[in-house]
Amino acid sequence: MRQTVHDFIAIGLGPFNLSLACLAEPVDGLDGVFLEQRAGFDWHPGMLLEGAGMQTPFLADLVTLADPTSRFSFLNYLKQQGRLYPFYIRENFFALRAEFNDYCQWAARQLPTLYFHRRVERVRWHNGVYRLSVRHGEESETWQARRLVLGTGTQPALPPCCEGQGERVVHSADYLANKLRLQMQPSITVLGSGQSAAEIYLDLLRDIDRYGYRLDWITRSPRFFPLEYTKLTLEMTSPDYIDYFHALTGSRRDRLIDSQDGLYKGINRALIDRIYEVLYQKRLQGIDRIRLLTNTSLNDCRAGRDGLTLTLTQTEQQQTFRLDTASLVAATGYAYRPPAWLSGIERRLRRDDRGRLDLTRDYAVDVTGREVFVQNVGLHTHGLATPDLGMACYRNTCLLRALTGREIYPVETRIAFQTFGVPSELLPQGHACPV
Repeated sequence: MRQTVHDFIAIGLGPFNLSLACLAEPVDGLDGVFLEQRAGFDWHPGMLLEGAGMQTPFLADLVTLADPTSRFSFLNYLKQQGRLYPFYIRENFFALRAEFNDYCQWAARQLPTLYFHRRVERVRWHNGVYRLSVRHGEESETWQARRLVLGTGTQPALPPCCEGQGERVVHSADYLANKLRLQMQPSITVLGSGQSAAEIYLDLLRDIDRYGYRLDWITRSPRFFPLEYTKLTLEMTSPDYIDYFHALTGSRRDRLIDSQDGLYKGINRALIDRIYEVLYQKRLQGIDRIRLLTNTSLNDCRAGRDGLTLTLTQTEQQQTFRLDTASLVAATGYAYRPPAWLSGIERRLRRDDRGRLDLTRDYAVDVTGREVFVQNVGLHTHGLATPDLGMACYRNTCLLRALTGREIYPVETRIAFQTFGVPSELLPQGHACPV
């Protein structure tokens, strides 16, 4: 058993915890380690399509918005790779997705605090220390820390009717590994209307004449809507808006999130334009094996000998119909699934009236508000900034302040031009704004 009691242990290594690792690295006197069950860092490998770009500018890297002088910046990565001038000449604020993944792997290789092949199996708390039982190959290890940062992330989510249907149903997370097999089928249906669905549809559309499959794209949304990316809308990922959103009641926050899909789930406008251009070219070539169906919800999915039968409803016409397809690519997003080992410290966790982790403003979920912190599970408490890569540095500056008791990097409190609630000076004297 390791005798060291670390200041904190971070579990899981996606971009958010990797950002924390980079920002914590130069902090004197802070002893933190990061445990990851995979063999190395790899960010959505199933969606590293050729030419696919990021939806956040390169400044939203692992460190820059907290520490522009950090050696882990994206610009330093480009310099070390000999690509800084080509990137400058390219004049594009948005890195390629494969490039961002390579950048993260470059940063990870420089951090001695990362431990891979470590699968957490159990967590217990005793006398102010969290004790982790960890599997490393055939060996068992025990790690100890005074605080935890949970970064286990979200998992691919399928519609219930699609689960257990075998290899004919592929989640977008596994698209590239299955692409060639899909293209050998006589028909492919893409389900979903977000960025991943659009990128997969374009990738398959480009090859439709080469392989000869029929290609359908289905969404329950009323249109293939673009991501709203205006400047004042982007202020809704600011600390100012997080303060406002977090102070609302849980029911009001839930209603707001339900109405904000287009602010963080839409398709990049340039990608929509590219899809339309390719559709135009394919129609000119006489290819008509293409359908795009909106307002169409999936009711059932049944596997048969020759493929899948989808039962669908056109929601505006209230008309139910069936569609036969050889394979289905479900770009149906991701969901948070609590890791099994979380049950070992359940008594120390705060939950809301719907059983969800109840985050403090500084991302703590334990009963003391000082010991267990989370990454990317607070959409219901912190709003649409939660999954935004551009706010990773801000969240991690808050976490480092909570972990150390001092402000390591300046923590922004106001960056927006907008005021999201009633200005305090305009309220009647002695009245607080209801939430």
